[in-house]
Amino acid sequence: MKSAPLQRAAGETGGGPSGYRSTTELAAKTGLWVLTAVLSVLFTLLLFAYVIRMSDGDWRPLAVPWQLWMNTGVLILGSIALQHAATTARRPRPDGLNASLLASGLCGLAFLAGQLWAWERLNALNHTIAANPANSFFYLLTGLHGVHVIGGLVALTWGVTLVRRYPGALRSRLCVTLCARYWHFLLAVWLVLFSALMWITPEIARNLCGVS
Repeated sequence: MKSAPLQRAAGETGGGPSGYRSTTELAAKTGLWVLTAVLSVLFTLLLFAYVIRMSDGDWRPLAVPWQLWMNTGVLILGSIALQHAATTARRPRPDGLNASLLASGLCGLAFLAGQLWAWERLNALNHTIAANPANSFFYLLTGLHGVHVIGGLVALTWGVTLVRRYPGALRSRLCVTLCARYWHFLLAVWLVLFSALMWITPEIARNLCGVS
């Protein structure tokens, strides 16, 4: 009978007991589902609050900076790169995996830099966070999303470390796969937030809230 360390090593390279692999994958995937479910509720509640607050008469719409269009494209590219990495990681010879992970990481950093650039331009135009409720919600929604992008980059860094230290191991492939799913989730959340910031007007908000 194999010792416990040998069993774990075999399981990580894909040659161990299927029970070990399935348990590890189930626990990790369940944890990610719970996290994304909680974050979905959080952002949904914030969007409800955004629409309700917009229906009040003191709301002064904020012109969305053009940098957000660029940031949306960068986030999409990062999601594509991570999906390619997740697909490559499942192959017997994961050629190009490190390049895909690097590209996705650079896209994440570029997205955060673009968000800071947008904030800087707004401040230069005196659109500070306390100027009016529209500004406050803009900084809140984009800032909170940015914090979770930072969390995604931390997880991605851990994934790169695992891939380099344990190439072909179960936990390396699993980490890359979960990073890709989390990034797709962040992209979906951003697309909803961006759409709300761009196209929901006070008139639409008042109609949704039943306010004349």
